Amino acid sequence: MVSGTLAAALARRNVHYGWVVVAATFLVMLVAAAAMGAPGVLIVPLQEEFGWSTSQISMALALRLVLFGLLGPFAAALINHFGLRPVVVTAMGLIAAGYLGSRMMTELWQLLLFWGVVVGIGTGMVAMVLAATVATRWFSHRRGLVLGLLSASSATGQLVFLPLMAQLTTRYGWRTALLFVCLLLLATSFVALLLMRDRPADLGLPAYGEDAVAPKVPSANFLTHLRSPLVALHDASGDATFWVLALSFFICGASTNGLIQTHFISLCADFGLPAVGAASVLALMGIFDFIGTVGSGWLSDRYDNRWLLFWYYGLRGLSLLLLPNTGFSFYGLSVFAVFYGLDWIATVPPTVKLVAERFGKERAGLVFGWIFAAHQLGAASAAYGAGLSRTLLASYLPAFFIAGALCLVAALSMLLLRRHTARAAVVG
Repeated sequence: MVSGTLAAALARRNVHYGWVVVAATFLVMLVAAAAMGAPGVLIVPLQEEFGWSTSQISMALALRLVLFGLLGPFAAALINHFGLRPVVVTAMGLIAAGYLGSRMMTELWQLLLFWGVVVGIGTGMVAMVLAATVATRWFSHRRGLVLGLLSASSATGQLVFLPLMAQLTTRYGWRTALLFVCLLLLATSFVALLLMRDRPADLGLPAYGEDAVAPKVPSANFLTHLRSPLVALHDASGDATFWVLALSFFICGASTNGLIQTHFISLCADFGLPAVGAASVLALMGIFDFIGTVGSGWLSDRYDNRWLLFWYYGLRGLSLLLLPNTGFSFYGLSVFAVFYGLDWIATVPPTVKLVAERFGKERAGLVFGWIFAAHQLGAASAAYGAGLSRTLLASYLPAFFIAGALCLVAALSMLLLRRHTARAAVVG
């Protein structure tokens, strides 16, 4: 196989194959995130063609986000049973099928089916749980850096493709833009099929940073794997750390992809900034998000992750509350994009590290899956709530103010996490 030959060639140069798996996962999450972010450009074209309201379209986007999040814990179970490659290839195929089907839709229920259900399930299978699984399986050292890289790929993919999507939509229509996304998904599936492997032991390698090859984990039956997320939720739900992290991640989702990714372009249109210009601001956020999230991974290996989260949520909240002061000029929004972008998904590496430290390496993917589900429930709430605000109040701004205030709550909750963790450590 290609992976075995490449692993041997890299070993002769003292390069661990785990970095190839990281690169393949980075590409998968980048393209899946680009597909996830695409509808943010298409709200206005759908309104113009079909006459649907912002709240009606937001309903489909909220459904997609709910399924995206709720599937996360079960995606970890599917990966544990079937392996990385089958799950990734199936997920990319589902996303492509959803978007190809939506090119022929004429009714609102079809939007709910294709964008809400099919794309929601597909994207949920390659969510942040995939990053947590790869990082914990393949790396003992540099795990925080790997989490930073993979988290950055997800958030950056949601944003950096948007200017191109906006250009394609403006010039050739939204159906052509979706066809481009589908071609990217299929090409990425082929890369994953060639390069991804489940565990280092599959290639006779130890995890990065370890000396011994870990024994292969015996495969349980499918029903056992399918129950494992529910068992993990039952066990983790008795721990205050789980609830603090779930609450903070709910707010994280409400203040990022549920709000900014979904409605930022439409918000800017209300203030006279065209879609291409607004998409360029989002792309700038994506660039600074990549810097901030990789940096967050590096910091999470060296500093107290609770205090990192305190500062990330606090600064994000202030940036959202101050957004109207930009005047919605391109210059003002660019300044906002730099500060907001630096901690778009910077919260992920410290959160995953805290989960792994608290609940153990083997259960980290399952427990983080439920915390990420809270993230997507928050995102869905903001996606629908902001659309409803625009329909009823003719303004998105109340939703942005609420999200900013919630971020300050999330920052303060990290102080509770410190006390809960210390008490639990004493009891244990």
